[in-house]
Amino acid sequence: MKESPFALIGDISRLARRAFDARAREIGVTRPQWQVLVVLNRHEGVNQGGLAELLDVEPITVCRMVDRLQEADLVERRPDPADRRSWRLFLTGKAVALLAQLQPLGEQLEAEAFEGISSEEREAVLATLGRLRNNLAPRATSKVVSNG
Repeated sequence: MKESPFALIGDISRLARRAFDARAREIGVTRPQWQVLVVLNRHEGVNQGGLAELLDVEPITVCRMVDRLQEADLVERRPDPADRRSWRLFLTGKAVALLAQLQPLGEQLEAEAFEGISSEEREAVLATLGRLRNNLAPRATSKVVSNG
C-alpha cells in the first residue's frame, strides 16, 4: 500500500519536534515558547489575537504562553495606541539573545534531516512542500494585525 504524503509529513514533523525539543530543553526553553518567540520576531507588535491566529491556537492559550514569557522577561506587552483593550507584543533583548542561541539548533537539525540529499533534491523538496502549503492555505485575506 502506498504511503500518504500527509502521513509522511506528519511523521517528519513529529520526529523534528521531538529532536528539537530535546535540544531546546538544554537551553531552558520549550518548543511552544520557541514558536511564539519566532513568530513574534517576524511579526513584532502583533496583538494577542493576531498571534493566536498566526500560531493557530486559541486566544486563551496565547494569553497563558505570553504570561509565562513575560514573567521570564522574554516578551513585553505594550498598550495598543489604537485600542485601549488590546496589547501589542514585543521581544525583549533577552529573547533576541535566546533566539540567537536557538537558531544554530534549528540549522543543525535541518542539516541532519537533509543529510545525503543533494542540493537539487533539497530545492525540489522545498519547492514542492511550498506548493502543497500554498494549495492548502486559506484563500481569504488574513485578519492578522501586525507592525502597526
